Amino acid sequence: MIELMTPAEIERGKVTGALVADILQAMKARSTVGTNLLDIGRWAKAMILEAGAVSCYVDYAPSFGRGPFGHYICTSVNDAVLHGLPHNYTLADGDLVSLDLAVSKAGVVADSAISFVVGESASAADTAMISATERALAAGIAAAGPGARIGDISHAIGSVLTAAGYPVNTEFGGHGVGSTMHQDPHITNTGRPGRGYKLRPGLLLALEPWVMADTATLVTDDDGWTLRSATGCRTAHSEHTIAITDDGAEILTLPS
Repeated sequence: MIELMTPAEIERGKVTGALVADILQAMKARSTVGTNLLDIGRWAKAMILEAGAVSCYVDYAPSFGRGPFGHYICTSVNDAVLHGLPHNYTLADGDLVSLDLAVSKAGVVADSAISFVVGESASAADTAMISATERALAAGIAAAGPGARIGDISHAIGSVLTAAGYPVNTEFGGHGVGSTMHQDPHITNTGRPGRGYKLRPGLLLALEPWVMADTATLVTDDDGWTLRSATGCRTAHSEHTIAITDDGAEILTLPS
């Protein structure tokens, strides 16, 4: 399903998006050496419920996961890149953390992810990889606008990631959002320009470049959810929800 939102719904989406961004920034600030991933999950839950929002994750049970996700935020560390199931792990200096969060409020979903290094020991390689996903995200947003096509976004994202030297996996990528978290169209992180669905005002898209340092192959943890690099290499993930408007693309998941 491809859902086009009304201007009023997009305005509500800005509120949802700011909430998502604020929670992610709060979780980043609290993710210090010694923080447990289960604590991050509890803090995120409290902020979501206090805001009167609804988690998109707790009851989420797609075909690629093992039963309902059961948590309020994805916490992926080091070689884990997507769908990291919060578990009893204490963060250490130098850990590379990706947090991914989607909530619904007033009937509109927003989805965002950030990556950062805990403590004072960020390596140049980790910093460069996080930067590459952020630059790819910016390029994808710049390529989005009325009349552009999904392939234009994919090509813009993939061009940045490939130029930075990272293999690109196409199993998981961006997607439409709206009244539900995952909708069409699917947006791979590499592609051919001029191809795919033509963007129209009212379309909400979650763009999410993610990479693994030296492989494009994923493996799934025994928990049935957490996706890791097949080689054990480090990973990074960045994501924003945007709205296609008459003037281009507007980022909804900015902090308030």
